[in-house]
Amino acid sequence: MSLKTQREIAAKILKVGRHRVWIDPEKIEDVEGAITRKEIERLIKDGVIQAKPVKGISRGRARIRHEKRKKGKRRGHGSRKGAKYARLPRKRRWIQTIRALRKKLRELVESKAITTQTYRRLYRLAKGGVFKSKAHLLQYIESEKLYRRKPR
Repeated sequence: MSLKTQREIAAKILKVGRHRVWIDPEKIEDVEGAITRKEIERLIKDGVIQAKPVKGISRGRARIRHEKRKKGKRRGHGSRKGAKYARLPRKRRWIQTIRALRKKLRELVESKAITTQTYRRLYRLAKGGVFKSKAHLLQYIESEKLYRRKPR
């Protein structure tokens, strides 16, 4: 009652692995009698032999984990694998900071809160890495009294 040969032939015809070949348990006698490729092809056409679908790996748990990470969970010291600068490289951090600073400086000069000369000076300081954040930049402008005076 071994259907090894039939399974092999069916696998080759269906272009799947042996384990993905499904044989109808009701029609085993018909399959046992089929020994040629032609007969196996006929059984496939009749639906007695079929290819099982590919088993996938569920992403359900991965989706839940992703949602939690978006909320800031599962990111503590115990969950970290890479080094500090592998997780967020120095260059990427610099890019984020400098873009924020330059955007703020543009806004200030466009709203005429600072002069063009002050803007150029602050721009160069920002490039030199003087300011570590937008808040630091604004604090510096305040302390150095660089805001444009309102005309009376």
